[in-house]
Amino acid sequence: QVQLVESGGGLVQAGDSLRLSCTASGRTLSNYYIGWFRRSPGKEREFVGHIAWSGRSTIYADSAKGRFTISRDNAKNTVYLQMNSLKPEDTAVYYCAAVMSAGGTYNYWGQGTQVTVSS
Repeated sequence: QVQLVESGGGLVQAGDSLRLSCTASGRTLSNYYIGWFRRSPGKEREFVGHIAWSGRSTIYADSAKGRFTISRDNAKNTVYLQMNSLKPEDTAVYYCAAVMSAGGTYNYWGQGTQVTVSS
C-alpha cells in the first residue's frame, strides 16, 4: 500500500506561484509514476501532468504547459508541482496519484489539497 498526502495548497492572487507537495508513506515512490490531477467545482477531474519514476520524463496537459513543473525527490519520497502565473481558472482541488507503469490505472490517490486563485 502507498499512502499519499498532498500539501501546499492555499489562497493566492492571480499571477502568484504555489508549490504543492505529494509525500508518500508505506512504500518508496521511486518505482512509481506520479500524476497530478485537479477537479474544479462542477467539472470532471482533469489530468495536469505526470512524472516518470526516474524523473527524466514528464508530460503536461496543455493547460499546464509553460506554467507548471513537476519534479521529484525520491530520497524524500516526495513529488512536487510548481505552479507559476496562476489564473483563477486554476482554482481546484489538486490530487496526486501513483501508478506502476505509464498508461496504467492510477492505484493510489491522496486526499487532495485546495488551491484557490483570486482575480
